[in-house]
Amino acid sequence: MSTSGGVLERADRERAEERPLSMVERMTTIMVAFGGPSARLSLEDVQEATGLPRSTAHRILNQLIALDWVRHTPAGYALGSRALGLGGSDSPEMDLRAAAAETLRSLHLETGLVVHLGVLEGADVRILDKLGGAFAARVPTRVGVRLPAARALVGRAQLAFLPPEDVDALVAAQQAHAPDRPRVDLAALHRELGRVRARAGVVLDRGRNHLRLGCVAAPIIGRDGPCGGISLVGGAQIDVDKLAPVVVRATRVIAHRLATFR
Repeated sequence: MSTSGGVLERADRERAEERPLSMVERMTTIMVAFGGPSARLSLEDVQEATGLPRSTAHRILNQLIALDWVRHTPAGYALGSRALGLGGSDSPEMDLRAAAAETLRSLHLETGLVVHLGVLEGADVRILDKLGGAFAARVPTRVGVRLPAARALVGRAQLAFLPPEDVDALVAAQQAHAPDRPRVDLAALHRELGRVRARAGVVLDRGRNHLRLGCVAAPIIGRDGPCGGISLVGGAQIDVDKLAPVVVRATRVIAHRLATFR
């Protein structure tokens, strides 16, 4: 009885080992490979840790990037804010808000303009903070709102510092999940992101949009690339060229302060 039971258990295990892993199992295997929030893995590391074919690991990693479970940083793949946010109050977003709070207030007091702090979530940018006086009512944003990163200045400032293939994967995943959204012209987007990089990440809108709002935005660059961005918004008459160095200086202050948290 026990002998036949052992034979059956071994047979079950062998069949399980032969069964192809489901997508959920493969994604879980990749997530487990990171081991902790500070891990940085190359594609080869992921392939070796999971036993998945290189093309399969790369495809799933791109899907995880699009959903913000994983990030692609200059140092390799890392857990994204969605995965890290499961830890609660110790999430990177909480650190970013704390590091930026004083600078955002100073920026608003110095310029009198509306100040935004935003972070990439997949192909969207989510507004973490918004400061402004009476003029803020004219700016159709609110804390917590998600905007397509390719269309929001504070989003494009961050997309410009991602690998081009990651931008393609993010946009493709967004358009697959939200087919009703306007299509993104990838060629035009990459041309714009190239211009943004040439301006050290600064994105400018001189108030020629339908809302007649001027805006300047820049990314906050951490050790692994863009970890957030800030923007200043005002009327069409604001001098965005004069404000650009002010915004860049603020992002560097925030990045320096954030580095002391980690």
